[in-house]
Amino acid sequence: MRILFVHQNFPGQYRELLQYLLAQGGHQIVFLTQRKGVPPVKGAQIVDYAPHHTPDESAYAPTKYWEECVGNGLGASFAAQRLHADGFVPDVILGHVGWGELTFLKQVWPNTPIIGFFEYFFLAHGGSVGFDPEFPASEHAPFLIHARNAVNFANIQTVDLGQSPTCFQRDTYPVSFHDKIYVCHDGIRTDQLRPNPQARVPLNRLGRAVTREDEIFTYMARNMEPVRGFHKFMRALPRILAERPKARVLIIGGNEVSYGKPSDAAGGYRAELEREIHDQVDWTRVHFLGKVPYGAYQQIIQVSRCHIYLTVPFVLSWSSMEAMSMGATIVASDTAPVREVMRHGQTAMLVDFHDHAALARQVIEVLERPGDFAHLGVAARQHMIDAYDFERCCLPEHIARINSVLPRAKAIALPR
Repeated sequence: MRILFVHQNFPGQYRELLQYLLAQGGHQIVFLTQRKGVPPVKGAQIVDYAPHHTPDESAYAPTKYWEECVGNGLGASFAAQRLHADGFVPDVILGHVGWGELTFLKQVWPNTPIIGFFEYFFLAHGGSVGFDPEFPASEHAPFLIHARNAVNFANIQTVDLGQSPTCFQRDTYPVSFHDKIYVCHDGIRTDQLRPNPQARVPLNRLGRAVTREDEIFTYMARNMEPVRGFHKFMRALPRILAERPKARVLIIGGNEVSYGKPSDAAGGYRAELEREIHDQVDWTRVHFLGKVPYGAYQQIIQVSRCHIYLTVPFVLSWSSMEAMSMGATIVASDTAPVREVMRHGQTAMLVDFHDHAALARQVIEVLERPGDFAHLGVAARQHMIDAYDFERCCLPEHIARINSVLPRAKAIALPR
């Protein structure tokens, strides 16, 4: 098999599938990405490309995103032409739709099937935009959002098959897309992401490591921003820390913005919220850890007595499901993407996203009576094993779908 992966941030959603195919051996694998300086991967050729064009800040707002995606698509296709000139013709292409990288690849390899990752269709109503009254949508939002979906409309015609990781994400797309998109998560490595009673997290400020014996609660997001409920979490802190005087909170995430509008305040959302609650919190018990290595992140979740996960109706974070696999007791927002994988009172406790007082009350209860909620983590882990385990549940489906667009003689071996 000759397989081309395309994702601007190597390896993205293809981390586990790539490792499986590399372990099989015998495949010629090329990975096309914008990421520079990727360390060598045994068995794969990493090819980086640059966008052919990047719009400037004065670009016309409704078409700016499409212009950016066209630049990505042309940059990827020109790199693909060089691969083609060197004799590489993939049997199948797997890539992310959202940044336009797949758009022109049929012009290079018209007979190669493409399976596209359809992550999210931007909605003017019923999604992340305008969900939080604190951040109302502008009067121009419906037009800008519809224009942003140009790349989705173009690529549903480009691909031979699509994939979405959850029903919520698939269902954001128009019904006319659905027959072409199968639903299967990327997969959770439940064999690696497990509870660990011996986990330890060194805290320099404290001068020692914290363990499961300490009263630790946690919050994580790629970046601390409203889409992931950072403002609700911060406003819940004063009451949680006041009523639980031995509790400490460990916060993982960066200070940038991954989704939505940046804060207008100096220092971004973190600084803005710190100023809002500055005299209400014992800051010696608040530990901002930044972006941490993957192994450290696992230990942080493994020592947590209560893990907080908040999101507006948007793409579900990998971290929420990984926390479930590690047996965390989770308090999460009662929003549609969360409800697809968590059940209130069974695998997590769900609270109104908009009610930070309710969030505080629920976290306090978990911290006060951890034994009463311990069953949640056990059930959450079992749910991940039964429905989202990479090797048992997701990998066989992905391989079967890849094989469905290939001649039988080219079929990839299914896992045993």
